[in-house]
Amino acid sequence: MFKRISLITNSSADEVADTLNAVIEFLQQRKIGIELDECCAKIARNKDLPVAEADMVGVNSDLAIAIGGDGTMLKAAHLICGHGIPLLGINRGHLGFLADIPADSVEKHLGEILKGNYAEDERFLLYCEVHRDNQLICVKYAFNDVVVQKWDVAKLIELDTFVDGIFVHRQRSDGMIVSSPTGSTAYALSGGGPILYPTLDAMVLVPICPHSLTNRPIVINGNSRVEIIVRDDEVHHARLTCDGDVAMELESGDKVMVEKKDQMIRLIHPANHDHFSILRAKLRWG
Repeated sequence: MFKRISLITNSSADEVADTLNAVIEFLQQRKIGIELDECCAKIARNKDLPVAEADMVGVNSDLAIAIGGDGTMLKAAHLICGHGIPLLGINRGHLGFLADIPADSVEKHLGEILKGNYAEDERFLLYCEVHRDNQLICVKYAFNDVVVQKWDVAKLIELDTFVDGIFVHRQRSDGMIVSSPTGSTAYALSGGGPILYPTLDAMVLVPICPHSLTNRPIVINGNSRVEIIVRDDEVHHARLTCDGDVAMELESGDKVMVEKKDQMIRLIHPANHDHFSILRAKLRWG
């Protein structure tokens, strides 16, 4: 079913290297083509495998496998989002909301998946633009969340929020998280946001430590257009992050626009995948 597979990681830890090399051997025994990203190439024992630069990962493959934690899955989603191939995660990290194949049962699960016995769902990404003085100055994508936040001093910033051009509120806080359903179990959850079922067509706005205690998270339609305007007068007092990576410093008057990206990520899971079971295990519910 899958004739060529791209392997992706962002870690050189021994346990990641062990799992990567075990996966390579497993795939080679089944005569499946393999492509490594540049990070995998550094820790793979087989130095004769083809290596793809970042902008070419997955172009000639029909499946991508990320080996690591959820951060590796985020990296992989960014790399392959324009290529239309599914993504599978092998967990060598901590929580593993996205990378849901345990490292100690890779051969069992991967064998079944290669036979076509798996579950699949689609997740949307977030598209982000920053406008300054009516000029577009930054374009970014995010799988989990886009965050406008204060960063260098213990002082609140002031933000205006609009949804589809309608004014929502002006808030003084540490910032605002705009999260996809996938990201609702990440930073948004720690900020008090709700858990969204991952296939919902929705986004959630989560204020970070708002000065007004009645300023609560809001769930909105996934096709909404969110606009956040920085009202703080101090230059370099706010910044934009996308999936935890700093995109740029923001200035007073900057407009951050967030909406659904026009490309989806297809995630592959074991056939018995159960999102609520994952929540129970990872969040230690009763």
